[in-house]
Amino acid sequence: MYAGVLLLNHSCHGSLVSFLRGLPVLFCSAIGVFKLYERCLIACANYPEFWIRYVLCMEASGSMDLAENALARATQVFVKRQPEIHLFAARYREHGGDIAGAHASYNLVHTELSPGLLEAIIKHANMEHRLGNPEEACSLYEQTIAIEKGKEHSQTLPLLLAQYSRFMYLVLGRVEKAREILDEALESNQISKPLLEGLIHMESIQSLPKQINRLDSLVEKFIAPGPDNPNPASYIEREELSSIFLEFLDLFGDTQTIKKADNRHSKLFVHHKSATESKKRHMEGYLVSERAKLAKTGAGSPGTHNQWPAGYGVQPQAWPQAQGQQWPATYTQQAAAYGTYNAYGSGYAQPQPQAPAPTSVPQAAAYATYPASYPVQQAVPQQPTAAAPQSYYGTPYY
Repeated sequence: MYAGVLLLNHSCHGSLVSFLRGLPVLFCSAIGVFKLYERCLIACANYPEFWIRYVLCMEASGSMDLAENALARATQVFVKRQPEIHLFAARYREHGGDIAGAHASYNLVHTELSPGLLEAIIKHANMEHRLGNPEEACSLYEQTIAIEKGKEHSQTLPLLLAQYSRFMYLVLGRVEKAREILDEALESNQISKPLLEGLIHMESIQSLPKQINRLDSLVEKFIAPGPDNPNPASYIEREELSSIFLEFLDLFGDTQTIKKADNRHSKLFVHHKSATESKKRHMEGYLVSERAKLAKTGAGSPGTHNQWPAGYGVQPQAWPQAQGQQWPATYTQQAAAYGTYNAYGSGYAQPQPQAPAPTSVPQAAAYATYPASYPVQQAVPQQPTAAAPQSYYGTPYY
């Protein structure tokens, strides 16, 4: 069990999550799961998701005291500077009826940990709506929007305005207020993809007539920036918004507006996309051509290193002539030409596929030609004494 904890210390985030999901299955006893979680704290105490699963597991087993203790240690000691654990604590305390504790957790995120965090604002406003305090939810949105407007080039402000308009229309049913929020943001030259998406969505669910001409001018200003109206949006964002507007026009527009938007989209985006696809097709064709060349070369050259003959597995003995494994038929007839080398002894016999030729001279006679006091390791004399003639293939040396 402890060895598994040591492995977790060096594992990736995905392995940790997979392991934690299997903990309730591995141990049926609540006490066993509690002990295992406590041991896992050695390696996992800095993971908010670990504490969240710890608290939920103790709650599911009915150990509310252990769940509260784990949540307190997480929010006050180990991961107290991470907003994720405090957002979970706010939701957990709301479910438990501790509304004051939930407010305290949200306020801590808003004021100290991560001011302007969109997730915290949305969850806090939704909680206020569930508690029957819609005005508190609107006040929370407006205070945060005022703070973000004071910042230069705020990335959160467009998302916050779009979410506030959506909350006013879908939750509270205030259509005019929701449209006013978007109009004020767009009139202040805050044209962005979230705001235009929200406006297109609102027009799509409103009754006829639609404000198509106004939407078309705003979309054109966003997707086709120029020197007079620079736009920091990326190419992908502009293409996505143009596609969304084309879908809107396909539902509610006439033929002229659809043709105008379609031609504009083709001029700005389709050419670039076609060039990219053309390069991709060219590369795929090149790869296919190279594979065909390799296959053709392999079929024409059976002796290449990477191509095996077709019948190699069926006929393993069919070796090519280039390997040099077969001996010439006249090899034995050429043995007599090497008679001058007989003085070196027949101990250095060469391999022969046929049986060795019989010899009348014993093997010891080959070594008798050397002087008695001459060591075997020394060189052979320049003019050896005469020895009995013997064939090139003597007695095999084993």
